[in-house]
Amino acid sequence: MSFGELSRHGNFGLGTVQHLDGEMLCLDGEFLQVRADGSVHEIPPETLTPFAVMCHFEPDQSYELTSPHTWEALQQQFDEISDNRLVQAFRIEAFFDWVSLRSVPRQHRPYPPLSAVTATQTNWQAEQVQGTIIGFRFPSSLQGLEVPGIHLHFISADRKIGGHVTDLLLQSGVVQVQQLSELHVEVPEGIHVAEADSSEEAAAAIRGVEGHSS
Repeated sequence: MSFGELSRHGNFGLGTVQHLDGEMLCLDGEFLQVRADGSVHEIPPETLTPFAVMCHFEPDQSYELTSPHTWEALQQQFDEISDNRLVQAFRIEAFFDWVSLRSVPRQHRPYPPLSAVTATQTNWQAEQVQGTIIGFRFPSSLQGLEVPGIHLHFISADRKIGGHVTDLLLQSGVVQVQQLSELHVEVPEGIHVAEADSSEEAAAAIRGVEGHSS
C-alpha cells in the first residue's frame, strides 16, 4: 500500500517503510520516516509501506502530567485508565528530560526474521527536548495479529529527531487517549495470514523486539 492510499485510513499512526527502512509515524496527517542514521524525512505519497497502524484520532480522555514520569509510571497509568479488551491510541505532548530511541536499517533479500533485524538496530538518546509521542496499545487477545502491549514512536517538535521509544523520562505534558472499539486489518492480495503463534515463547520474543521486558 502506498502512503497516499494509507492517508485515507487516518491522520494518526505508526509503522515502517518499504524494506523495513526505518521507523514511520503519522502526526496530524503528516507522514515522517526516521532512518537508521537518526535523520527525519517527509514520506512521499508514492512510497510503499508493508505495515502500519492508523486511526482518525479523536481523543475521549485527556489529562495533564505535572510531575516527572518514567516509562514504568506512564505504563501504570495507562493500565489504570484503559479498557484492556480494547485497542487504545495515545498522544503525548510533553517536555522530556530524555527519550531513548532506535531505528533499523533498510533490509535486503532474503529478508531475515524481525528478531534478527533488531540486532542491527541503531540507538540514540534525545535530551531536554519538546516533542510528541504517538502510540497504540493492543490487548493480549490480539497476539499473532498485532504486537500486544504498548508501541510508541517519538518525534521532536522541530522534526529533527525521532524513532521507536524504548525508554524515557518525562518532565511534564498532556496525555490524550482514544479507546478504539473496531479493528480493520487489510493485507495485500495474495498474502495469507499465517496461524497465530500465541505461545509464551513467541510473546517473549516480540517483547524483546519491542525493546521492553514486560
